[in-house]
Amino acid sequence: MGRLPTGRPTSFDIAYLAGVSQPTVSRALRGDRSVSPATRERIETIARELNYTVDKNASSLRSQRSNTIALLFFEDPTPDESMINPFFLAMLGSITRAAANRGLDLLISFQRLEDDWHVQYQDSHRADGLILLGYGDWTIYQQRLEQLRRQGTHFARWGSVSSDASGGTIGSDNVEAGRIAGAHLIERGRRRIAFLGHADSHYPEFASRYDGLCAAMRAAGLSPDPALQHNALTSEEAGYAAAEALIAGGAHFDAIFAASDLIAIGAMRALSQAGRSVPADVAVIGFDDIPAASFTRPPLTTIMQDMRGAGERLVDTLLADIAGTPRPDPRLPTKLVIRESTATR
Repeated sequence: MGRLPTGRPTSFDIAYLAGVSQPTVSRALRGDRSVSPATRERIETIARELNYTVDKNASSLRSQRSNTIALLFFEDPTPDESMINPFFLAMLGSITRAAANRGLDLLISFQRLEDDWHVQYQDSHRADGLILLGYGDWTIYQQRLEQLRRQGTHFARWGSVSSDASGGTIGSDNVEAGRIAGAHLIERGRRRIAFLGHADSHYPEFASRYDGLCAAMRAAGLSPDPALQHNALTSEEAGYAAAEALIAGGAHFDAIFAASDLIAIGAMRALSQAGRSVPADVAVIGFDDIPAASFTRPPLTTIMQDMRGAGERLVDTLLADIAGTPRPDPRLPTKLVIRESTATR
């Protein structure tokens, strides 16, 4: 700490004003969690006041890192041909902010199971690690993740925490979220609750939500009826088809818990065409709180996942994997958003 800042500011100038070492400044400005929040905030404030910017080329030469991470979306069929699930699209902003706050550049692309998409990024030194959103059938995708681990690729992904023991997966507490959804429907007087969504090892997030629903029903003295569970992937068309099959099956039901908002929106359309009113005849609750959920008729009750926290947690998990430091807690809480689709009869 030998001088006051003069000319173009450097990390040594910030260290002098903050009363810390220059390595501490470097760690703080790249988001290293070993620096206390108070110290990091003080350093970041001084850096802003000095209009200091990180010399990424010099930093990369010292660390043998690109200071770039890659965000890869799993291609998902969508009505608008964007090929991005709207839930993951909503997560993009929080990941972008989290990367920028840590001085990282972000590459964005698609991942296709038939391609060696990882070769384009970490293997070619274009990125220090990968954030993976979406995966399709887990039993197939899991094989690719095991390949990434074997070759030492750094990654963090959004998905089912309980199905992945690597520590690189961040996700919501889906069992608790399913329990909350079930308890809400039961509190509203619903007793015959259907579940639309795959509930097996191929789609573990959906299966955990169904497990939570069943736990809530049993706690209330109700018996889940397997005939009221119909498979559906995350699309309006799948939700519509599943609700049609549910209605055609003839079993009585007075509520639907859909594993995603898109499934719920499709189910509401099928209910309307069958002459069943929401919520008078059937209460409907979704999952994700995508923007469209508040514009359905009636507006859709749903389980909101922590989008901002997800972006922060994914970036921090990836950086911890790269640095070899302890990862943050992998589970994020959810919140019930009550709208008219589950109103009391």
